[in-house]
Amino acid sequence: MNWSPEQDAALLAVDRWLKAGDSPLFRLFGYAGAGKTTLARHFAENAGGDVAFAAFTGKAAHVMRQKGCTGASTIHALIYRPASGEEDGEPMFTLRHDAPASKADLIIIDECSMVDEDLGRDLLSFGKPVLVLGDPAQLPPVKGGGFFTEGEPDFMLTEIHRQAADNPIIRLSMAVREGESFDEQTEECRVISRDDISTEDIMAADQILVGANKTRKRYNERLRQLHGYTDMTPEADEKLVCLRNNKKKGLLNGGIWAVDRRMSPRGGRVRFSVRPEEGGKAVNVSVPRAFFLDGPETVPWTQRKGADEFDYGYALTVHKAQGSQWDNIVLFDESYMFREHRARWLYTAVTRAAERLIVVR
Repeated sequence: MNWSPEQDAALLAVDRWLKAGDSPLFRLFGYAGAGKTTLARHFAENAGGDVAFAAFTGKAAHVMRQKGCTGASTIHALIYRPASGEEDGEPMFTLRHDAPASKADLIIIDECSMVDEDLGRDLLSFGKPVLVLGDPAQLPPVKGGGFFTEGEPDFMLTEIHRQAADNPIIRLSMAVREGESFDEQTEECRVISRDDISTEDIMAADQILVGANKTRKRYNERLRQLHGYTDMTPEADEKLVCLRNNKKKGLLNGGIWAVDRRMSPRGGRVRFSVRPEEGGKAVNVSVPRAFFLDGPETVPWTQRKGADEFDYGYALTVHKAQGSQWDNIVLFDESYMFREHRARWLYTAVTRAAERLIVVR
């Protein structure tokens, strides 16, 4: 592999850090297309010992595996293990020092901005060197995240390598970051008007992204109709998004789940068995009914206490999509809403797409 001078310098810096052994953490940051994951994978292949790859969400871990990061999992799966059920026989999770992280000689974390303090400290508690990958051009992490990104990078990659620059999605992200106009019209990346978006495009997308919660709610209602769902609360196979971490159940804020089966409601809550979008064991959850009828923002803390928090996940805000990627995305550009963060919002949105992107303006 022919590395650029900047990439060579990054590999040397990571190598020095790992050999010195005087710091548990190295922050390797860079823009989309700068080769962070490629460099990390190369370093892992040549570092010797066992390397564990992980990301905050299952979808981001899936993208890592597609890029050649063998065995990439969620951070949760890397450090927690099922424990005895605490309620209704449901699987619960706890930090286990014999978890896969304990056997790794190096841990590499992608999309690190979403990691909160609890998860970050639990990860570092294994005493293993942790290399985290992040992108400072993205939006600031949602409340609670940013444990690894609050510090300055140990090395910053700014050059976009040639192969990535040939990718129209990366070209679009570069134009957004540099404040240039864009008008991509390729099979992989299209910028179109709202009059030109078709129902077929929307239905074919892996994920719809928007800016405003009211837009998200409107599109979720419309997509439920298109899929033929008529009940006021989620039905089997419906797509849900988790709104709050619950590490005991393996629930991560922003994670996408599908309803496996519905169970009898209890009190003011609806109950489901849900399975992760990327596959895995089902988990029982109990959600206030009002989350689906009136919206999460209407539910007071007294009803939230002790409950799980989910909403429909066909359409997500870009803030909720941070830390994840999908192959095929339709993005409704509402960047005008974010004023000084307008470019960072659009850049974050564009870089959620791995293979195909339609931007609707």
